[in-house]
This record gives sequence, C-alpha cells and structure tokens, in this order.
Amino acid sequence: MRETRWQGAAADAPLALALLVFGLLATGLAGDNQPGSRPVDVVCRALIVVAALALLLRRRAPVATLAVVTVATSTYLVLGYPYGPILLAFLLAVYTVAVRLPVRPAALAAGGAFVLLVAHVFVSRGPAPGWFGVLPASAWVVVPFAVGVVVRVSREAAARIRAEEARERAEQGRRQADEERLRIAQEVHDVVGHGLAAISMQAEIALHLLPKRPEQAEIALTAISRTSREALDELRVTLGAVRRGAEREPVPGLARLPALRDRLAGAGLAVDLRLDGDPREVPAAVDLAAYRVVQEALTNVLRHAGVARAEVTVGYQADEVTVEVTDQGVGVPGWRDAAGDAGGPEPVDGQSGGHGLAGMRERVTALGGRLTVGPRPAGGFRVWARLPVEPPA
Repeated sequence: MRETRWQGAAADAPLALALLVFGLLATGLAGDNQPGSRPVDVVCRALIVVAALALLLRRRAPVATLAVVTVATSTYLVLGYPYGPILLAFLLAVYTVAVRLPVRPAALAAGGAFVLLVAHVFVSRGPAPGWFGVLPASAWVVVPFAVGVVVRVSREAAARIRAEEARERAEQGRRQADEERLRIAQEVHDVVGHGLAAISMQAEIALHLLPKRPEQAEIALTAISRTSREALDELRVTLGAVRRGAEREPVPGLARLPALRDRLAGAGLAVDLRLDGDPREVPAAVDLAAYRVVQEALTNVLRHAGVARAEVTVGYQADEVTVEVTDQGVGVPGWRDAAGDAGGPEPVDGQSGGHGLAGMRERVTALGGRLTVGPRPAGGFRVWARLPVEPPA
C-alpha cells in the first residue's frame, strides 16, 4: 500500500511542479492587468507554493488536499492578490474530490470549499465585488465538480460493463465446457456401447456353442477379440483427439459402414446396406453424425430387437443426406407412441439407453436436421434421420 501511495504522488509531481512554476511566473503578469490588486510579495508566493504542492497528496487524501488548497486560495484572495493561476490548483482539487468520492461526501466537501472561497467577494484588501462576484466564484466550484461527477459515473459504468462482459465470457466458457463434456460423453457412449453390445452377443454365442461345438465357439471368441480390439482402437482415437483439443485422427464416417456391417455380422446380426443416390464427400460433422445414428440404431437392434437381420439405407440428395435403419423385430422396450419424431416420447425403461436415442436426437438437431424414431406399422422398428448439407458446386 505504501508503494501505491508513493506511486500516486510521483504521478502527480509533474502536474504540481508545472502549476507551481506557472503560478510563480504568471501571477505577476496577471496583477499588471488588475489595477487595485495587491502586488506580488513573499506571502503571495508562499500561498502559491502551498496550493501547488498540496496536490501531491490529492489521490491519497482528496478531502485534506481540497481543504489545504481552499484555505490557501481563500487567504490569497482575501489578502487582495490578483486573480491568477492559484485558482487552477483549486479547480483541480475540487475535480479530484468529485472523481474519487461518492457524490454526497464530495458535494459536502465542495460546498464547504465554496463557502470559504466566496468570502473574498465580501471581505478583501483589494477590490471586493460583493454579490456580483458570487456567481463567478461559484463557477470555480460547480464546473470542476460537475465534470468530476460525470467522469466518475462514466468510469463506474465502464467498470460495470467490463464486469458484465467478464461474467458473460465466463458463462460462455462454462457453456462451451458443458457442451464439450456432452459431446465427449456421446462419443464414448457410442463407441463403448456398440462394442460391448457386439461383444456380449458374441459371448452368448460362444457359451452356447462351447459344450457341443467347441470349434464354432472358437470363431465367436475370435470375433470377440477382434471387436474388442477395434472398439479400443476407436476409443483411443476419440480420447486422443479430445486430449489434443482437435480431431487430427480420421473420425468414423459413412465410408466405414461396410466395416461396421462386417463387425456386426460376427455378432450374429446381418445388415443389408443399400445406397440411394451418388455417394459424395459431405462435411465431417454430418458424416460423423450419420455414422453414429446408424451405429446406435444397429446397436439397439442387436440388444433389443430379437432378430438376425436389419436394413440400412443411405440416401444422397442434392441438399441433404438421409440414413434409415429398419428391422422386423419386437421394437424398443417401453416405447409409448409410434410418433417418436424429434421432441417425441422416449423409452420409459433404462434398457434402451436413453443416452442413445437422446444422443441421436441431439446430434441431428444440432446440425439443423430431423430425427424420426418409432415402431413400424408392419412390425419392427425404424430410425430415420435427415441431415442438411450444402449442395455440391
């Protein structure tokens, strides 16, 4: 704190020195143009020095500084010395009080200074202007006080704006962090959930075949090993991209649907993959979202549908990409309504993984698309997603 005070005095030193030199040099010239005023002498110069040097403490003690400057200035004027540069020190002292103090105490201090200052208009060894001098004398208080209050209010408003901007930036940072955590959770859920579902199905097949046909069980165990290795590799890529803050590794996309189909075939789910339209490159976010919708839908078929076959259709239109996954199974357990489009009902039990269907919907709607999920009239279940893309050039 001591260092800060010394720094304030050092910052005001050039100003105080300038007013001191200017007052000592210019007061005599001012007296030459004011007939009847008292000539400049030692007392005059001493009062000028006191008023100027008192400004060194204006930041640390603004009220005390104003009191010293006011007494020196009022004494100077009562003794009949000419109006001159000493009034600049008084003006600056009033301004400092208005800037650095709340309005009420600043107004009280400025009012006391005005009372002392106005004494010279009635009692003075030089010309005493009387009531006609009250208004000019008040200007030396009112003007710097008003300017100081405006500056203070402006600074406080600017500080509030900066604080509000800081709060908004912090809130935006928290929102972005929440969105990033949600994105990571969805990625991990999709990767791990699909891999574990396939491994679980393959393990059940292996356990069923092991007592009677161990050679067939070996095939299922080999598929388990391959599926777990692929799931771990994909999880490693996902987490590695998160740690680096950018997806530098290739991410899954529609081009990997054949590999997904082959992996699910080893788990006992045959997938018919059909393309509608001419395949083309689409934005990475759309590519990943479409792949994850198909992956999650097929994972649900593997877990809940009770069938060995599913159909996947990928459609490429000029301004959109659609994916559809259908099956002839029993549907998702606990489904309330066949509407099931974006904003529709969710499964009521935890087995279907509210994270899965909710994650699909969040991915699709975040890209401006539409998701429809629900039972089919002819039996089974259908997942359909539309993802808009820019038309090719």
